[in-house]
Amino acid sequence: MSADVEPLEAVPPQGWRARLRQVGPGIMAAATGVGAGDLVATLVAGARFGYVLFWAVIVGTIFKIALAEATGRWHVTSGRTILSGWRQLGRWALGYFGIYAAIWGFVYGATAMSASALPLNALFPVLDVRYWGMICGALGLAIVWFGRYALLERIMTIFVGIMFVTVVGTAILVVPNMTALAGGLLPRLPEDSLIYVLGLIGGVGGTITMASYGYWTMAKGWRTPKWLGMMRFDNTVGYITTGVFVASMLIVGAELLAGMDLRSGDGGLLTLADVLADDYGQWARIPFLVGFFAVAFSSVIGVWNGVSLLVSDWWRVWRLGKHESEKVDDERHYDQYAGARTPIYKGYLLWLTFPPMTLLFLDQPFQLVIVYGVLGALFMPFLAGTLLVLLNSKSLDARYRSRWLSNTLLGLCVLLFAVISVNQIIGAFSG
Repeated sequence: MSADVEPLEAVPPQGWRARLRQVGPGIMAAATGVGAGDLVATLVAGARFGYVLFWAVIVGTIFKIALAEATGRWHVTSGRTILSGWRQLGRWALGYFGIYAAIWGFVYGATAMSASALPLNALFPVLDVRYWGMICGALGLAIVWFGRYALLERIMTIFVGIMFVTVVGTAILVVPNMTALAGGLLPRLPEDSLIYVLGLIGGVGGTITMASYGYWTMAKGWRTPKWLGMMRFDNTVGYITTGVFVASMLIVGAELLAGMDLRSGDGGLLTLADVLADDYGQWARIPFLVGFFAVAFSSVIGVWNGVSLLVSDWWRVWRLGKHESEKVDDERHYDQYAGARTPIYKGYLLWLTFPPMTLLFLDQPFQLVIVYGVLGALFMPFLAGTLLVLLNSKSLDARYRSRWLSNTLLGLCVLLFAVISVNQIIGAFSG
């Protein structure tokens, strides 16, 4: 068995201090789920509406905790992976995921490399953004190719620490208006704010990597129902951390960028870096750019590992015979998700890295962007809806099926993400 994986007889820690020392998959999820583009969207919301939409950050954090808890609960209580669960629903679910993963990986690979390259280009303009992007992609490939889960978790923990110091530190630097922040807890919808509310609730930290969370719990050694409490604690810590990052950017947008027209996409963080330099000096700009890199490159590592595990398991489940067990109930499968490298895992890593480099030199083809937008928009309602079905199915022990609170939150997630998906699909076709 892999040296990174806890023995099956390991006892879950008791008490919040002991549990806090074991937190890991939640940190992976927090670092991976928050990308540079997400932070820019939050900055724009803060710059335009101030603290009024702070309540949406809280609601979004609760929804993400509920969704990731459902994913983790399925893994630790059913003995099956989320891909095995989708197979129970029919091959259509596996087919959708396979097509989505292929197209999504090609486009996202270029996006993630570009986001990581922007702060490096700002710090070291000796290389063009596209070349820094290629270096970041190759570095991410090397780290994930050779690194087992324990190493990746340590690296991601360091990145989260850097993100916390720089992102939260920036929010403290601009001196938040605590009275206005408290007033933002009251749900309100200013004119033209609905799209921003939907983005804050459903967008930040909500991607395909949410489905990876269960694989990281398996790699950590949490594979039986006795780890359910630890998984829930870990998940809550991870997504509260995500919520803190989002709230910090809302504060920065409200205090520092009010009335400004931020550039779209990841480049908006470069605008913030320039504003920090003008108002506070280079000592504020440079640490923020380092934090910007931590935000972007941690997503590269998390996606390169987490989504490759999903695709590797997709291939395993797709090839199973009709009467073969879908349960992950032997050491070979445990090792696979703990870091043993299957050919499909390695192949998808290469797919995420090298073909997308061509997009660093070319504009993204319009037709590809449309397909990417449509498939991506459908993934989050697909994830929430299938978890709602699986966690109420008779195949799961009655003790671990969803109760009214989980069902309510998952149901609301389905509705929310359905609305967001319609908006994204319309946006994809309208350009």
